[in-house]
This record gives sequence, structure tokens and C-alpha cells, in this order.
Amino acid sequence: MNYKIFADLIANQGFPIALSLLLIFRIDKFMQEIVATQKEGYRQILENNKEIHHTITTLNQQNREYYSLRFAELQKELRI
Repeated sequence: MNYKIFADLIANQGFPIALSLLLIFRIDKFMQEIVATQKEGYRQILENNKEIHHTITTLNQQNREYYSLRFAELQKELRI
């Protein structure tokens, strides 16, 4: 095989293949970073939802206790 033909073959087909592989690896790395960032965002959202749920549950419990005491006081007043 003639070296000129071999060099032309590498130049015409090897470079685009090498460039394509390079771009594929860069895109893959970028996609992995996006997925990791998305997972972290989901984790933070879940944590915030847990905190909000806990706060709402605590407020509901405090409201129940307050209205139970208030209702008990009203019942006592009505009995007199």
C-alpha cells in the first residue's frame, strides 16, 4: 500500500472519527455532571419537603391542643 494513499485515508477518515470520539466523551462527561446536579437538586427538594411537612404537622398539633383546651374551658363555663 502506498504511503500517500494511507496518509490520505487517515486524514480523510481518521480525523473525523477521532474528533467524533472526543466530542462523544466530552458530551458524556457533561451529561454525567447534569445528572449529578439534578440528583442533588432532587435531594434538596425532598429535604425541604420533609422540613415543611414537619413544620405543618407541628402547627396542626399545636392548633389541636389549643382548641382542645379552649373547648374544655367553654364546656366548664357552660356547666356553671
